[in-house]
Amino acid sequence: MHRRLIWLGLFVVICFVAYMSFGARGPLSFVISFRGTKLAALLLVGVSISTSTVLFQTITQNRILTPSIMGFDALYVLILTAAVFFLGGMNFTSLSDQTIFIVTACAMTLSAFALFSTLLRKTQNNLMQMILTGIILGALFRSLTSFMQRMIDPNEFAVIQNVSYARFTQIETDLLAIAAALCGLALIFAWRMRFELDVITLGRETAINLGLDLKRAELKALMITAVLVAISTALVGPMAFLGLLVVSLARIVTPVEKHSVIFVSAAFISAITLVGGQTLLERVFRFSTPLSVVIDLVGGALFLILLIKGHRK
Repeated sequence: MHRRLIWLGLFVVICFVAYMSFGARGPLSFVISFRGTKLAALLLVGVSISTSTVLFQTITQNRILTPSIMGFDALYVLILTAAVFFLGGMNFTSLSDQTIFIVTACAMTLSAFALFSTLLRKTQNNLMQMILTGIILGALFRSLTSFMQRMIDPNEFAVIQNVSYARFTQIETDLLAIAAALCGLALIFAWRMRFELDVITLGRETAINLGLDLKRAELKALMITAVLVAISTALVGPMAFLGLLVVSLARIVTPVEKHSVIFVSAAFISAITLVGGQTLLERVFRFSTPLSVVIDLVGGALFLILLIKGHRK
């Protein structure tokens, strides 16, 4: 397994070098500052989403679920749509990136905290009921978003479309620093939970018999997941199927249940997917299609394959 992780790490380095050097023109200092910010954003989002997906799949004991099923992406689009609907397109575009980032990140994090803490207490650790509630809330958010989008001006609708997909071309350095600090802290807590997560993988009854405070561990993992998803989504936008894609590949490449391996493997594959994919789209094929659209297409197909495969079993 360590040899496979080393090979993945080498691929990550190759992708980094290709992204920073391929087609680079101008002074080296400008290239490093311009592409370096985008590279850091790709890496931060990739690690955050892969880690949050591993956490969510472990506590739900289901390998086809991702945090996006709880309605995070739908809530993000709803917040931006509501801002355009009530403020107007001109006033919305005049808002600073810092304001939009803080509002969306805080709203998603607080909503997730309220959902997780309330339902886990009232349903006595019934995670499936909590997930169903998240699915219903996601459907409600999408309905409200569709209702407001039908009532706004077409030009203002174009503003919403621009922010509804993940974007890595314009990342403010200040926003990246704040997001890196918050996500870095959450990633440290996630790494410290790796042994508890290994125990949870054995099953709920086994984990309880081994003395693990399961309710506390699940709530802590959900809180970390909420922070990682909220911050990464507020920074670049929603990427619904990235987590499912990279974690599924990580479990194939490194088929072990140790979270110390899965965390690293999924982070490496996520970095390769984002950095390598962005390099190919921007530098080789020169496509204008956002990378998130391609990832959602591949990830959606993988989700259907896993769903059908699991149903047949």
